[in-house]
Amino acid sequence: MASSPRSPQPAELEISRQSRILAALSKKVIDLDELRMLAAQGVPDGAGVRSTVWKLLLGYLPKDRALWEQELAKKRSQYEAFKDEFLPNTVGGSSTTGGSEGHSDGNAEPVENGFLDRSEIAQDDHPLSLGKTSQWNQVAEHSEMIEQVDRDVKRTHPDIHFFCGDSSFAKSNQDSLRNILIIFAKLNAGIRYVQGMNEILAPLFFVFRNDPDYKNANFAEADSFFCFVELLSGLRDNFCQKLDNSAVGIRGTLFKLSQLLKKYDGELQHHLEITTEVNPQFYAFRWITLLLTQEFNFADIIHIWDTLLSDPDGPQETLLRICCAMLILVRKRLLAGDFSSNLKLLQSYPPTNIGHLLYVANKLQ
Repeated sequence: MASSPRSPQPAELEISRQSRILAALSKKVIDLDELRMLAAQGVPDGAGVRSTVWKLLLGYLPKDRALWEQELAKKRSQYEAFKDEFLPNTVGGSSTTGGSEGHSDGNAEPVENGFLDRSEIAQDDHPLSLGKTSQWNQVAEHSEMIEQVDRDVKRTHPDIHFFCGDSSFAKSNQDSLRNILIIFAKLNAGIRYVQGMNEILAPLFFVFRNDPDYKNANFAEADSFFCFVELLSGLRDNFCQKLDNSAVGIRGTLFKLSQLLKKYDGELQHHLEITTEVNPQFYAFRWITLLLTQEFNFADIIHIWDTLLSDPDGPQETLLRICCAMLILVRKRLLAGDFSSNLKLLQSYPPTNIGHLLYVANKLQ
């Protein structure tokens, strides 16, 4: 009697996925649909290509490989111009002052020590003015933003030496995060900097800075900036305070999560939101706005992002499915819990098998 065929082992599956992704990346013109399908299952760590895959998924690299070198050179040069304009006191990519800026709109700009030149101040401009056109107020807002960015960058993944510590490498990485966030804030006056953006930037910069190709790794700051801009373009409504209570703002997104849970597990949704009165804003606000970067260890976050970035319509819908799956995976504990125990559970989500979580989330399509 013939024996049944042996099931492939995890290591064999990993090698198979790795070879398929490498084959997809070797084509003269990348098939993005194929790459998304492969990346959604996870990019093997050993392949050394996650940096390239993410840049393709985010539209930073064109599909035609022949255009990569030219496009990268153009974008990296453009980023240097941004640094010259907005961070005139940076040398070699490392900020040397407390965050001065270049002029961006023809108005007077703060100089190196943060003070305004007397000749640039209109006679009717008062130091306590709150007017948007007041140069005093602009300096105060700029200083406040710089301080917030500095605080958040220093708090980014304090358990990982890449981001924190006394080494020159960690400090250089912090400087890069800081530069990106300040330039983003100056170029996006409608949103500026919102607390937590550092957490969204961190996985991008980590992956790009660890690119095995040292040339790409050296340009991680520039590449991260443009990919960060692209990623946030699909999420900016969650960060825009004016839209908080609208259908497209964060409250609208939380309502979508509630409806998704109701569709797939009405009993759990009723118990959670009606019986125990644990509403999504109590726990899922952080899940959604920070793309789950605070809920899992960093290695698991990277694998989750392989899947998030693979969605051709942006990460939001996939993110909501993963959030819904997170609830379903702990449904027994939630159904047995009250307000305080359920809130505690969801605000400190337990360790879980990420592969299984993503499998369950995929079934919710």
